[in-house]
Amino acid sequence: MRRLSVFGNVFTKYTLRHTKGMHLHLGGVSLDIIRDFLGHVDIKTTEIYARANLEMKRAAIEKVSPAPTPKIPSWKENKSLLLWLQSL
Repeated sequence: MRRLSVFGNVFTKYTLRHTKGMHLHLGGVSLDIIRDFLGHVDIKTTEIYARANLEMKRAAIEKVSPAPTPKIPSWKENKSLLLWLQSL
């Protein structure tokens, strides 16, 4: 198999196929069309692009945003209100 090396990264024809599939999926092309374009027999093979896309989104969100801390509602801090509600 021929390999292309650019800036120390190795690329194969499969790398280029996967990249094209990801770009199509990120561009909004349906998985059925991508399956036909890439010649996959089974849609499960093409679903790799959908799973990878979700993983990319999760990783990007985690990188730029810490886990949100839930805000305590003001009524939970009102001790007299909580005591009254417990007495019901």
